[in-house]
Amino acid sequence: MTHRTPPAPRICPACDGFATVAVTLGARDPRGHLRTITAHCPACHGTGTAPARRVREGAGA
Repeated sequence: MTHRTPPAPRICPACDGFATVAVTLGARDPRGHLRTITAHCPACHGTGTAPARRVREGAGA
């Protein structure tokens, strides 16, 4: 008997799954290290998956 593969998680359309990135500031600190900041996708809050849709109770089917 074959096993079913689970469906792939829904990827966030705003970031295409790359939810957290490191952005360089273009400068180096006094020790010579490249300065970076971390930025998270505002739509999925850094999870990389599409947010679940909210359904109102009593809405038509």
